[in-house]
Amino acid sequence: MSARAAFIRDEPLALFLDVDGTLLEIAATPDRVRVPASLRNTLHLSFEREHGALALLSGRSLQDLDELFAPCVFPASGKHGLEVRLPSGKVVRPEFDPSILDRARHWLGLLKRDNRGLLLEDKGVALAMHCRLAPSLATEVEVMMNEMVAELGPDFIVRPGKCVYELMPRGFDERSAIQLLMKERQFAGRTPVFVGDDPTDEVGFQAVNEMGGHSIRVGNLEETAAQYRFSNVSTVIAWLRDRNLNR
Repeated sequence: MSARAAFIRDEPLALFLDVDGTLLEIAATPDRVRVPASLRNTLHLSFEREHGALALLSGRSLQDLDELFAPCVFPASGKHGLEVRLPSGKVVRPEFDPSILDRARHWLGLLKRDNRGLLLEDKGVALAMHCRLAPSLATEVEVMMNEMVAELGPDFIVRPGKCVYELMPRGFDERSAIQLLMKERQFAGRTPVFVGDDPTDEVGFQAVNEMGGHSIRVGNLEETAAQYRFSNVSTVIAWLRDRNLNR
């Protein structure tokens, strides 16, 4: 059954949309991504159609998302659930001291310095090493990340993504962000829909499945908990536009 067919019936949805690889094509480095005005308009119309029940879910920070999608500001989860902006504008963040990652920051910084093509993204309470430009170093990055986690203890995990490994606190992810947002008035009582493309999105797919919602994986390369698939970014945008036209 296609994702398009699954949404023929008209019902109030709570839209949860991943960004890179779902709404935007993945770039060689995160800073090379650009958001076309047409996508901003599509998201704004979707936000209005669902009466505010639309949220962006991303590994990027909320600040980065706001800069990308300006002047639009949506409810959002940044840093894989480490910061969540509610519809009221309130931002929920855990109490973590970024200095706890100083040792990992040092060693990952040395690894980046000594290997061309690696990109270390410092998110304060999380560290992401991108290896899209140096795929042969992925195993070395993963090994070092796991060594750092072994030192930090059970409160931290390594999350693998598409050409990226992220060291971050345990217990924060797409599932926790969706569950938090679904308690808000704008989202409560609606059918949740999560569209994502990455292994890190799998917990989000599982969450909306358990809520009786619709989960959609972008791409056709891997096993997934998602119920449906969109073939690419263009298909996602086309579905959003089509839904906006049938208001």
